[in-house]
Amino acid sequence: MTTADTAERFRTAVEKRDLAALEPLFTEDIRFWSPVKFTPFEGRPMVLGLFGVLLRTFEDFRYVGRLDGAVETAVDGTQASSEILVFRATVNGKEIHGIDLLQFDEAGRVKEFTVMVRPMSALRALSDAVFAGLVADGLVPDPADG
Repeated sequence: MTTADTAERFRTAVEKRDLAALEPLFTEDIRFWSPVKFTPFEGRPMVLGLFGVLLRTFEDFRYVGRLDGAVETAVDGTQASSEILVFRATVNGKEIHGIDLLQFDEAGRVKEFTVMVRPMSALRALSDAVFAGLVADGLVPDPADG
């Protein structure tokens, strides 16, 4: 699988909200870097759970652009083939502009995934909505449970 094929399959799966189609595109040890969390979400099961929440949270999600190249990986500092997908969406009435940075392994699967969004008001709305979804799905503990 080429990185361009993976990026296109990823884009299609997200736009169709097809969680099952994402699974084979990710490495087992994928790392997802969130704009609101210092440490990454790690491992395919956790990242797929997060995508389940994201696919329910975003309204009017659409990719509007694509760039490719190479980026230093956070894991070991080597250069990894990469694609940037530019998106627009809405969360709880807030318009979001963002990018998804996909970094690939040698087999063309996504090994690191970084999301960046703006503006801050939209980031807050996204953070609140995603956290509520993660708690509801049992992926993170409910702080009310103490």
